Amino acid sequence: MAKYTRIEVVLQMKENGIVPVFYNPDVEVCKQVLKACYEGGLRTFEFTNRGDYAHEVFSELNKYAKAELNGMMMGVGSVLDAGTSSLYLQLGADFIVSPVVNAEMAKACNRRKVAWMPGCGSVTEISFAEELGAEVVKIFPGAQVGGPAFVKGVKGPLPWASIMPTGGVSPTEENLKTWFDAGVHCVGIGSKLFVKDASGKYDLDAVTSTIKNALDIVKKLRT
Repeated sequence: MAKYTRIEVVLQMKENGIVPVFYNPDVEVCKQVLKACYEGGLRTFEFTNRGDYAHEVFSELNKYAKAELNGMMMGVGSVLDAGTSSLYLQLGADFIVSPVVNAEMAKACNRRKVAWMPGCGSVTEISFAEELGAEVVKIFPGAQVGGPAFVKGVKGPLPWASIMPTGGVSPTEENLKTWFDAGVHCVGIGSKLFVKDASGKYDLDAVTSTIKNALDIVKKLRT
């Protein structure tokens, strides 16, 4: 079962300001990348449900996180239905992220008091998601639905909305400033966090360094 409450997850996401989004079919690679994120200062991690047997990879990764990386909150993204949500909840996911709004998913997560972050592309969808109990809503794809201007526009009629854009976010001061100035709760960042070397393997030291720098930028932008 989930180790952390939905409120703990939501507050941690806000504190860091960045949620890494990652998938690899090799659990050992995932462990290395997860540890690099942890050493960089991140305490939430979204593993995307994309490949065959992804749940088996997550199961091992979550056990590793709970045993070795104290305070790391493990979530699963790209979840589309209640059945898959329940599968990952049984494997101890601390939060569930989806590219869509699905009421049955909300029920599955709410029954277990686990944070659920649905993907929204309009004020109507955001309001409906909040009605279903979403503390944080994901806008996806972030850049395509309107980028920071969309977030700022939404915060007019819905100033209480906690928004996490994914897609179109980079770990640079210029890019992060546009999102945080618009009022995001946090941002999700994928491949741009996970630096590779010339051979195509993940440069773990560079990943940690990139994350530390991005977190410093977020802190600076919030002061």
